[in-house]
Amino acid sequence: MFEDPQGPIARFSWGRFVIQGGEQARSDDALSGASQDIRLIGNQVTAWEERRGHRLNPSLITGVYDQDVEVLIIGTGVFGRLKCPDAVKQAIQEHGIETVIIQRTPDACRTYNALYRQGLRVALLAHGTC
Repeated sequence: MFEDPQGPIARFSWGRFVIQGGEQARSDDALSGASQDIRLIGNQVTAWEERRGHRLNPSLITGVYDQDVEVLIIGTGVFGRLKCPDAVKQAIQEHGIETVIIQRTPDACRTYNALYRQGLRVALLAHGTC
């Protein structure tokens, strides 16, 4: 779905991110149905465990405030199933992140890499599956 050997996101496929040589992959826990969603700031990746359902609300935007982020990219999944209402974008901007980009996750990875390589302080919250 996405590949860029220059990184920092080297590869993305269904439920699987390869970032700086490390892999963040979908959980095999069939009971929870959890996917591996990520939070990436600079080259620091953590799980975006707070994301639930397919409609964001302001409480699900975590770990990016007070991080000196200029741009927040939200990856809405392979098919764009994760919805980000205008109220969420407004809440993000009220927390001091002026630029919010909403894209399907493969495109969000591409945009992240480009902005990161331009030297911007960029963060990514990305849904790894649908």
